[in-house]
Amino acid sequence: MLLPINDDNPLEGITHAYVTWALIAVNIAIFVLVQHGYKAEIDVASVFGYGAIPAVVTHAAVLPAEYERLPAELTLISYMFLHGGWLHLAGNMAFLWVFGDNVEDALGHARYFVFYIACGVAGGLAHALAVPDSSSPLVGASAAISGLVGAYLMLHPNVRIWVLMFMRIPIRVPAIWPLGAWIAFQMWNALRAGEADTAWWAHVGGLAAGAVLVVFLRRPGVPLWVTTRDGTPDGHPPI
Repeated sequence: MLLPINDDNPLEGITHAYVTWALIAVNIAIFVLVQHGYKAEIDVASVFGYGAIPAVVTHAAVLPAEYERLPAELTLISYMFLHGGWLHLAGNMAFLWVFGDNVEDALGHARYFVFYIACGVAGGLAHALAVPDSSSPLVGASAAISGLVGAYLMLHPNVRIWVLMFMRIPIRVPAIWPLGAWIAFQMWNALRAGEADTAWWAHVGGLAAGAVLVVFLRRPGVPLWVTTRDGTPDGHPPI
């Protein structure tokens, strides 16, 4: 397990990551105000009403009327703004805080928002296809966050980032190593999950979408797989 805490990767095309900040604020607000996250339990109706339920998305089942809030297709967007608990929320927001600003910088505000939503939708669809008869709601920003990870590695594989390994040990290493290990972990769990009710394929779907979309949505002149710039790795002095 790892938790990113900082990347020291300056912005070049934008002055502030407004969309990233807004996404963090909206996720926290929805958790507190809609899901009743300030209480001991998550509101079940909100999870079933706005979560993406594979069997409902694939039309293998119908959601009971008392839980229905949105058409099934729109839950592929709403689900990514719900979370299963404070730790789930905090982990996703940490990834969004560290990596979102640089991806937003590379894409621009509007395209970055489209990118984020598209990665979440791709992850939701991947999960629905993996377990089409599941009646368990999928919630969380993890698929969209996985898209950010894929895009970040396509853009800045050599930037050194601070991460907490095993949630305790701070280390500073090139992004490709901890994030590459994170990706391998997602793939391994997805492949060994079989027919289990799991969201691993949501992570893989979002990751793949992010790695592909950043190629087409990045601003003109933004390079991929930067290895050197001004003679140093990704603009930062070697450590």
